[in-house]
Amino acid sequence: MNILIELLAPVGSKEALNAALEGGADAVYLAGKMFGARAYAPNFDDEQLVEAIRNAHLRGVYVYVAVNTLVDNSEMRQLIDYLEFLYEAGADGIIVQDIGVAYVARKVVPGLPIHASTQMTVHNLEGVQFLHSIGFSRIVLAREVSLEDIKYICSNTEAEIEVFIHGALCISYSGQCLMSGMIGGRSGNRGRCAQPCRLPYTLVDSNGMDALENKDAGEYLLSPKDLNTIDLIPELIEAGVKSFKIEGRMKRPEYVATVVDIYRRSIDGHLAYQDQFKIDDQERKDLAQIFNRDFTTAYLKHRPGRTMMSDRRPNNRGVRIGRVMSYNADKRLATIKLDEALNINDIVEFWVKVGGRVSATISNMKVYDQEVSTAPAGTSVTIPVQSPVRVNDRVFKVFDSRLMERARAFFAGSSAVRRIPVDIQVEVSEGMPLNIEIRDSEGFYGQAQSSFLAEKALKRPLNYETISKQIERLGTTIFELGNLNCVVQGEVMVPISEINDTRRRAIEALENARLAKFSREGLVKKSFDHRLSEQIFGKSKNKTVSNESLTELVVNVDNIQKVEKALTSGADIIMFGGENFSHQPITAEDYRKAVELVRKYNRKIILSTPRLVKEWQTNILKVELELFNELKPDAVSIGNLGTLHLANKMINLPIHGDYQLNIYNNATIQFLAQQSVDSVTLSPELNFSQIEDIINRSVLGTECIVHGYLTLMISEYCTLGSYLGDLHTGKCSNACVNHKFWLKDRKNEQFPIVTDQFCRMHVLNAKELSLLPHVPRLTKLGVARIRIEGKYSSVETIGRITKLYSELITKGEKHPLFEQDRINMLEHENITRGHYFRGVL
Repeated sequence: MNILIELLAPVGSKEALNAALEGGADAVYLAGKMFGARAYAPNFDDEQLVEAIRNAHLRGVYVYVAVNTLVDNSEMRQLIDYLEFLYEAGADGIIVQDIGVAYVARKVVPGLPIHASTQMTVHNLEGVQFLHSIGFSRIVLAREVSLEDIKYICSNTEAEIEVFIHGALCISYSGQCLMSGMIGGRSGNRGRCAQPCRLPYTLVDSNGMDALENKDAGEYLLSPKDLNTIDLIPELIEAGVKSFKIEGRMKRPEYVATVVDIYRRSIDGHLAYQDQFKIDDQERKDLAQIFNRDFTTAYLKHRPGRTMMSDRRPNNRGVRIGRVMSYNADKRLATIKLDEALNINDIVEFWVKVGGRVSATISNMKVYDQEVSTAPAGTSVTIPVQSPVRVNDRVFKVFDSRLMERARAFFAGSSAVRRIPVDIQVEVSEGMPLNIEIRDSEGFYGQAQSSFLAEKALKRPLNYETISKQIERLGTTIFELGNLNCVVQGEVMVPISEINDTRRRAIEALENARLAKFSREGLVKKSFDHRLSEQIFGKSKNKTVSNESLTELVVNVDNIQKVEKALTSGADIIMFGGENFSHQPITAEDYRKAVELVRKYNRKIILSTPRLVKEWQTNILKVELELFNELKPDAVSIGNLGTLHLANKMINLPIHGDYQLNIYNNATIQFLAQQSVDSVTLSPELNFSQIEDIINRSVLGTECIVHGYLTLMISEYCTLGSYLGDLHTGKCSNACVNHKFWLKDRKNEQFPIVTDQFCRMHVLNAKELSLLPHVPRLTKLGVARIRIEGKYSSVETIGRITKLYSELITKGEKHPLFEQDRINMLEHENITRGHYFRGVL
């Protein structure tokens, strides 16, 4: 690509595509009807997708297709067909979350560029280098990466770096959130996030009391403001970012038109005039007016705490335009002192002190008892309002009719807004065909000749005016006439229909020339035969022998007391380290003691690495890996691709791929096996049927999590630090250390909050996962290991649960608990079977 800075626009519909193209996007990202992470957007069917790619390419705009969901084994043949279709349709790249999808794509469409979705949670240089080394051309960084780290990463890689510059934020690291799937069965990893972060929660303490009662906090404690980097554009350019990405495939086309247009002018202005360029106040207002939950720069500059949160309103708040001066209850009329202009057909909301919001569409309004269509800032305007409002209530404009009308012009008109200038040469002489040559501003060329040979004119010979009138008819194209040069030799005649047809064919030739730069070699299709199936899935196993005796019990803990209790209660394998749920660092001495203790009991130990490793943690991780090499555990567990890359360079130990890698299919397992991974924990979003299919094909030992409180979100944002610890002041009082807290939702479910030693927040499931009655089924499936998540559990609970699972593995359905039908009596009421039976959408 020869574009210095790419402005990448979101497209969820045909109208949004036109808005992006006309607004000045260099590239767009969209999805078909399958495998896209915004399944509830209109999206594009195959025919629409082909047309969208052609229309974009005519303008020189690149099209990246989101194939960014986790893919099930049963969907692989459909995935292969879809990838082949995208290649032949001319997609310029695919955006991928599932490393298994990338693995398949390299085999079936090796010429199709692959971009790493932000849902791959790439947040450090090691992760970027790893993905680039295996064929990814572009990496979309996690939105938690700071501007300083972005600059460092860009300076040390040849991969293209893409960052989000505007739009909605996820509160959890993208790709690491299980909350939507666990609560409602709609998985964010499968493109169906129900946005539980935008729901109300109450922060409660161990007594069930509201911990924020006197803290001036709203109830939307997981709802962040929208990202807005309009003032950071120069620094992002300087950092070396290749692609500036706007979020919003679910947004209306007016949003796309407005945001793209403003960022286009901002980027171009800074490139042309550097520090002399300034965005104007109206453009700032337009960005806010089109949609905002208030704005933030998130983690680009610092860790903002509560100032990043839109805790009083999880949706569009509009722009404040004034306050109520008076309300006439009899006539239902409100008078507002305006800070901003108001127009007929605008929609406003009153933030009333009691009762929430009152909405009104401006159908008529008066200034000094005179009806007006617009009321400027500074005036007092009276409008009809059906519900009571009070003096001093704030008024916000949530729909600006004039802004929307201006935005619609980008996509609703019959002709293009941004046209491409062309110079046209017309030559004609008697006995020769009419010749039209067209060259656009980028140097592309088209030419055509009439089938009719020019004849001597008897009445009206061709002249400049006659030819010009026909040549200028470019209204339905993307071109506009720049210079027209006509060379007419003698008094000749060519029918108007011939001139129009020749013009049309010359334009078509020019369009084909513009499209040719996007062409690629034809695809050599590989049928989904036995060999390809084995490459992707591995060889299917013939399970003629029961694997029950092979199942081992893993207990994942974070302190030495829990290690010893798990060992004395029957654990076969201890998983130790990574994050500590008590906000305490795990020291080298802790790791040494854990290994010594496990060896004393003649068991196995897996030492864990943190699931997230920011640049400032990389040297800490390197020291830990050197320690692990010395301690020689039975394996080292990793949860992100950057750590996998570093581990393969630094240690000579078996590697375990943890569930944070989103291991959802055998293609992912096959890929990880080639990266020196020896065993894997399957995604907690899989059901029994899917697990069985994976195990039957897996080339690696598989582990399933069967018990404990699963982390549903992991976040750089901490509710406790933000609202109780005054994190936004630059310091935190560490309220998490001495007390326990929960987030209570509308249904009175309470989700435990814990903070690790890196001050990251983990939101745990409100219900404890328990597969006690189903241990025999798991062992019969051939699961190599089952795992208890014990970091949030007490020492006593770990001992009791470990003993139960150990006995159930050994005795199976012959255990007295099954014979006496008492197994369910050992479980408390607040348990869940997770996704083992229901799976996720």
